[in-house]
Amino acid sequence: MKAIGLTEFGGPEVLQVVDLPTPEPGSGEVRIRVHAVAVNPTDTTFRAGRRAAQLADRTPPYIPGMDVAGVVDGVGEHTDGRLAVGDQVIGLVIPLGPHGGTYAEQVVVDQRSVIHAPKGTSAAAASTLLLNAVTAHLALDALDLNTPRAVAITGAAGAVGGYAIQIAKSRGVTVIADAAAGDEALVSTLGADHVVARGDDLTEQILGIAPNGVPGLIDGANLDGAALAAVADGGAVATLRGWNGPTERGILIHPISSFDAATDTALFEALRDLAEAGTISLRLAEILPATAAAEAHRRLAAGGTRGRLVLDFETGLS
Repeated sequence: MKAIGLTEFGGPEVLQVVDLPTPEPGSGEVRIRVHAVAVNPTDTTFRAGRRAAQLADRTPPYIPGMDVAGVVDGVGEHTDGRLAVGDQVIGLVIPLGPHGGTYAEQVVVDQRSVIHAPKGTSAAAASTLLLNAVTAHLALDALDLNTPRAVAITGAAGAVGGYAIQIAKSRGVTVIADAAAGDEALVSTLGADHVVARGDDLTEQILGIAPNGVPGLIDGANLDGAALAAVADGGAVATLRGWNGPTERGILIHPISSFDAATDTALFEALRDLAEAGTISLRLAEILPATAAAEAHRRLAAGGTRGRLVLDFETGLS
């Protein structure tokens, strides 16, 4: 089979079409014929070598990708019968595993990491759900907010930020969200109660709404320590890129990793059900051919994309 991979770490230009043996599902695994793959920031950091040490004992090519949508075309032994050949599914894949990531015509996945796709959606749209919605869910859980408490969300127009707004609102939490010029309507449509302008005075604007600070903040804009002033004494910050302090005034930091929930089938199904109900919106920006993976990485790094770029693998790489 063919895949998009890399033999050395670097910029987007290292991505290339590679030939790999067709993978066979083992015990407790299923194989997916890949139709669509969402391109995420984790893919770009993987390509650039952030996970190089964890791949040191692996032989290249290395295959990026965590989100996938497609059709089950193989089922291994000792599976639970939940998935069958022909099922339309989505999955969350850890690209550090023995089978690599999702930028491939076929991918073998632990059955626990695969669920039936949301009904009535395209593979491209469905592929945008799991990684970003799981991250948003984990961030909100880490903050341990209860109504009528509030959360501030930076980077609110992004894929994780958008899901965080909608999941928070489904829990009855008040949302203060930032927005760059031109994104105010989007962020409001997603359900934010208060929209503040992105900029150097962001924390002052948040304090204008919550004078004592918010009890929780999801830092989707990677503000790190610059966001602390907006958080109440003894509050908490969920960070998405690994920053872990130092903090002040008893504020707790919760670095969030979707790897921690990669086999949480029940969570995936709950998020899928929210998507089917329209409680959360699938965030598809544009579909590109799989061979345009390098261009997708460049565009993601440039910023400004609302939703996710998706690579189309349904037509194959031949």
